[in-house]
Amino acid sequence: METVLGIESSCDETAAALVTGDRTILAQRIASQDEAHRPYGGIVPEIAARAHAERLAPLIEAVLAEADMSLDDVDAIAATAGPGLIGGVMVGLVTAKALAMASDKPLIAINHLEGHALSPRLSDETLAFPYLLLLVSGGHCQLLLVEGVGRYRRLATTIDDALGEAFDKTAKMLGLGYPGGPAVERLAAEGDPEAVSLPRPLLGSSEPHFSFAGLKSAVLRAKQSGEHEDADIAAAFQQAAIDCVVDRTRRAIERVDDVNALVVAGGVAANAAVRLALEELADTNGLRFVAPPLSLCTDNAAMIAWAGLERLATGQNDPLDFVARPRWPLDPDAEPVRGAGVKA
Repeated sequence: METVLGIESSCDETAAALVTGDRTILAQRIASQDEAHRPYGGIVPEIAARAHAERLAPLIEAVLAEADMSLDDVDAIAATAGPGLIGGVMVGLVTAKALAMASDKPLIAINHLEGHALSPRLSDETLAFPYLLLLVSGGHCQLLLVEGVGRYRRLATTIDDALGEAFDKTAKMLGLGYPGGPAVERLAAEGDPEAVSLPRPLLGSSEPHFSFAGLKSAVLRAKQSGEHEDADIAAAFQQAAIDCVVDRTRRAIERVDDVNALVVAGGVAANAAVRLALEELADTNGLRFVAPPLSLCTDNAAMIAWAGLERLATGQNDPLDFVARPRWPLDPDAEPVRGAGVKA
């Protein structure tokens, strides 16, 4: 049974994991940087990169010790090679290169988005290709047709902000601190989603693309008006975001044939209200709904190791001079979307 060591350092989570081809997570460690970034209300790239450099080697040693293994027992080293904060990505990739060279093991450079895209297959062995994927995180909001390992067709993207970013900015406007997504979800549970009138950008448009900048601006105006309770603003924001996501995903479902399931992945996939709305959408359209467990929604190394195993099974690996990439689309051939920025 093949075993891959996975390394993740694309943003503010330093992580290492050992995963086997039968979907067993032998060991996994994640070092959060929340406390380091909380005073700034968001991620500071220089602080993140330094923390990765300090924490990664001890984490790798810890997962190997927990599994009672050495590098000699590992079949390959997989590491996030992009996209992400380039300083952190380089820390993880350089470490993986050194380990691969020292142990004479294959290096597998993983697209962080592919790690999310394939993570539901780590937790659900019955999930087969092709499936429709909603990838929602702090940096990305896309709908993709996942046809196989390395085969992704982008159906939609955000023309401005990602959904996770909108959650984080809403949290900051409401004084909820960092990380913002879970804080907004908790506060929203106490509020009335109908108490504040907020827009639903692109709702009903023919193309399934996303836009959250206008919604974010409306939240700021609602807060500045002083007329609403914070819990009501949070609830109204979350419901508006869900309405947009469901409408856009429904439009994408109309454009694909013979998919096996509607799958959601990425940090925002941990939001219970988002998951419930998507599950209802899938059921309405006769699709299975698949979401990874919460531990695999946020950035983690198990998904990177699993993506490495998926690629290793197809005979793929990468040279030691593979270059870290701050931008790395899953579908490089997708047509540019008017108005979309670099996150598209």
